[in-house]
Amino acid sequence: MEEAVALANKCFESGQGGPFGAVVVKDGIVVGRGHNMVTVHNDPTAHAEVMAIREACQNLGTFQLTGCELYASSEPCPMCMGAIYWAHPDRIYFGASCDDAADAGFDDSFIYEELKKDIADYSIPTEQHDREMAKVTFDRWKSFDERIDY
Repeated sequence: MEEAVALANKCFESGQGGPFGAVVVKDGIVVGRGHNMVTVHNDPTAHAEVMAIREACQNLGTFQLTGCELYASSEPCPMCMGAIYWAHPDRIYFGASCDDAADAGFDDSFIYEELKKDIADYSIPTEQHDREMAKVTFDRWKSFDERIDY
């Protein structure tokens, strides 16, 4: 956790982004580090946890982090939780709460509330379009001999 918090501090002090840091650890060794790079990369997905996951997967040569632990300086946002779940680490540790982050101006509560709504009630108009055309890809995937399940 100390390294995740140090990354968070270094990040904003150097002007690289918001105060968030994360590390992925396997067998007691840090295999991935990340800090917020949203404004540096002009990438809204460049959160600390996502950056740490990307680096860990590259370093380990895998797309899943089974056997790893993720340490985040703050409670992961909904997007990061999705990425973390897809990565399959064994455990998540976080420091500051989402309320602490909201108090500092990083409030994700609107996303949590949005996800509880029916699609028709989303703030950004959302609708299903050309399902049958898009579904063909999944039908083909199901019989694709070389697929890698994840």
